[in-house]
Amino acid sequence: MNDTNYNVIQEPGAAPIKLWTRGVPLEDEAREQLKNIARLPFIHQWVAVMPDVHLGKGATVGSVVPTIGAIIPAAVGVDIGCGMIATRTTLTASDLPDNLSALRSAIERAVPHGRSVTRGGRDKGSWDTAPELAVEGWSQLAADFALICERHPKLKNTNNLKHLGTLGTGNHFVEVCLDEAQRVWFMLHSGSRGVGNAIGTYFIELAKQEMRRWMINLPDQDLAYLPEGSAHYGDYVFAVDWAQRFARINREVMMRNVVAAARTVISKPFEAQAEAVNCHHNYVNREHHFGKDVLVTRKGAVSARKGEMGIIPGSMGAKSFIVRGLGNADSFHSCSHGAGRVMSRTKARKLISVDDHIKATAHVECRKDAAVVDESPAAYKPIEAVMEAQRDLVEIMHTLRQVVCVKG
Repeated sequence: MNDTNYNVIQEPGAAPIKLWTRGVPLEDEAREQLKNIARLPFIHQWVAVMPDVHLGKGATVGSVVPTIGAIIPAAVGVDIGCGMIATRTTLTASDLPDNLSALRSAIERAVPHGRSVTRGGRDKGSWDTAPELAVEGWSQLAADFALICERHPKLKNTNNLKHLGTLGTGNHFVEVCLDEAQRVWFMLHSGSRGVGNAIGTYFIELAKQEMRRWMINLPDQDLAYLPEGSAHYGDYVFAVDWAQRFARINREVMMRNVVAAARTVISKPFEAQAEAVNCHHNYVNREHHFGKDVLVTRKGAVSARKGEMGIIPGSMGAKSFIVRGLGNADSFHSCSHGAGRVMSRTKARKLISVDDHIKATAHVECRKDAAVVDESPAAYKPIEAVMEAQRDLVEIMHTLRQVVCVKG
């Protein structure tokens, strides 16, 4: 009798693929991409697939890829260390102003977001002059960044300090939420910004060059890897760890600025450390699984060790969840990182109208224009189905619904 909550794909000559996708869609393209990953010779045990799975660049979003003796830069991706931070405040819904537009505006002023490309002008998504909090955070990162640039000078002229404490674009957001007890939470989603993108892009290309040099044929060139002991392996591991630290500090700086901004609008004094969670969902980590020390790459997945707290956000206008890991060994102690897209951004812009978006986000103080319809709830899988598919991976501690959403 099979009492597991996952399905298995077993292709000849490949590692098994365990999929927590019951009741949620899985694209054929994503399925084929997963099979390509499973054919790599250094996969440890199997590939684990989360219910928010969808086609990605290099590796499938929503996949957990354990490896021994090699690392795949494109599986980690270019938004290295992307993740979530959430904190519960001592406020309740009744403490919020009736009109939430001033709160949204205060957050938008406090956290640079979006992107503007102008000749010689400042990008609105970066700092003109980095504030004290960003400079303080950078002081924890500067020495190691200098070491990276000493070995790889191309990475020096990147948006690093200018982006520390900034949100970015796309699916990155800042939200004000209410939980099941009407308590107020602040939550945001971002990663390592321009410097992380530069590190990821640079080492992905180095890995591809190495594959060509060694004449290694791959099912997908984006699965180019760096073998342990090779010229760039150690440098990449060091750089990716640095970018993950940048991402964590980036979220912390933003959260402190969000709380400060809220205090300018909300008259009641409050604290914002009642409960706090800060977790990556695009990253690589050294872990021990099934008797071996391995590198676990979570591309759109969150660590969910037994008792470990995590965040699984829904789409713009849907529920989000604060969860506690159940320590499921079959998933390499992982869970999903969100709802997962069912439409590409291009398709969403064609199929979702502004009116559709306005209706879907009627309860949220947020942007209602055509530029954000690709982030509307219809572009994502139903979060309730995603949570049901991974009921053996996490338990829900808090259910959040957003009342304010700031998008990049």
